[in-house]
Amino acid sequence: MTQRLVVIGGDAAGGSAASQAKKRRSDLDVVMFERGRATSYSACGIPYWIGGAVASEQALVARTPDQHRAAGIDVRMHTEVVGIDLDRRTVRWRELDGGREGDEPFDDLVYATGSVPMRPPVPGIDAAGVYGVQVLDDGVALRAELDSGRVQRVVVVGGGYIGLELAEACRIRGFDVTVVDLSATPVGTFDPDIGEFIADAVRGEGIHLVLSDGVAAVEVGADGRVCAVVTASGRELPADLVVLGLGVRPDVRLAKEAGIPLGTSGGVAVDTRQRTQVEGVWAAGDCVESLHRLSGQRMVVALGTHANKQGRVAGINIGGGYATFPGVIGTAITKICDTEAARTGLSSREAERAGYSFVTAVVDSTTRAGYFPGSRPIRVKMIAERRSGRLLGAQIVGKQASAKRIDALAICIWNEMSVDEILSLDLSYAPPFSPVWDPVLIAARKAFDAVEADVR
Repeated sequence: MTQRLVVIGGDAAGGSAASQAKKRRSDLDVVMFERGRATSYSACGIPYWIGGAVASEQALVARTPDQHRAAGIDVRMHTEVVGIDLDRRTVRWRELDGGREGDEPFDDLVYATGSVPMRPPVPGIDAAGVYGVQVLDDGVALRAELDSGRVQRVVVVGGGYIGLELAEACRIRGFDVTVVDLSATPVGTFDPDIGEFIADAVRGEGIHLVLSDGVAAVEVGADGRVCAVVTASGRELPADLVVLGLGVRPDVRLAKEAGIPLGTSGGVAVDTRQRTQVEGVWAAGDCVESLHRLSGQRMVVALGTHANKQGRVAGINIGGGYATFPGVIGTAITKICDTEAARTGLSSREAERAGYSFVTAVVDSTTRAGYFPGSRPIRVKMIAERRSGRLLGAQIVGKQASAKRIDALAICIWNEMSVDEILSLDLSYAPPFSPVWDPVLIAARKAFDAVEADVR
């Protein structure tokens, strides 16, 4: 008897799970439901398409529905799953275009519903002209609004990664942009001293920052469209369009309704093989919780890198293989025009909350040998455990060719290396690429000195 796999969600996690399972079991009947306009696309690329760096919407799509179908996957586009019946082992679906409905039986189910933009519970937040951006359809709608000719003033609510990337996209296109954020510095996952560097870079691009202030209301004009944002401190910011950049929350509504258990973070609870606590039900992507390898906490991390890996793990296991997802360490990177920022591991605040005792080291250096043309400033911060010197976290901010150095430090954290070991790494050197002492090595040396001084 043919086994049937049903996948809810056709982007990174769902597409990877379906592809891996079908690849390993050619006799498996795979049905994938996707409510949007595309499968297997780069949501992270949406701000760059909106800003014009990416030429077309199609360039963001890694694998089309037809390509999935050619691999033997029955893809149902513009079709939403509206319910899951675990007793009957069926999902209830509805076509968004024609309204036709039906039930689809499953032996295995992959829950890969992704996430939804967070909306502050304030008056006017659902008015016309307020946009959250998470899926490709959201990006298409926002770009159409920006192209309409009726927008000049944009207010971005939230100064995290997505908020700043969208603010940059709007500024590049010539709009007057203001970012409102509750934190004292943008991207609150960075330590404040690094955040100040980011804030200066944002202001340098002509983007206005309203910090340590939240949104109290969205004012709506007589035409039903947004006309201003009012902050908690009473400031009124004129706006033709509002973009929500407050981050996302896991889309777990169907899971809750069906009785699929959630974890302490609010995401679907899964084990290292991406199995939920319901037999034959798997979950992956932005909707699930992951283990942070340093803090030991369960957390939801909405990144395409993890979604692809988790979907792959689920698909391998469904297909009869064996794979695990070992957790996360919080590596992330972004840019604001020519300023780059990246982090990995724990921030100072996160390390403190996790119960670590630590020292920190901050160095200012250059991306190339100081005498070489094109050398740009870079700041590296390291957080190391007291006594042991184990690297707990790192943050980098600087101009072009700075932030990808974070990957070397992510590898160090993943392998539980000490700053002394990092100091001795055989990193490459040539004047066009780094000073003779790379900024990573300088920071490790300074962190080692701090550990040594603390021991004495």
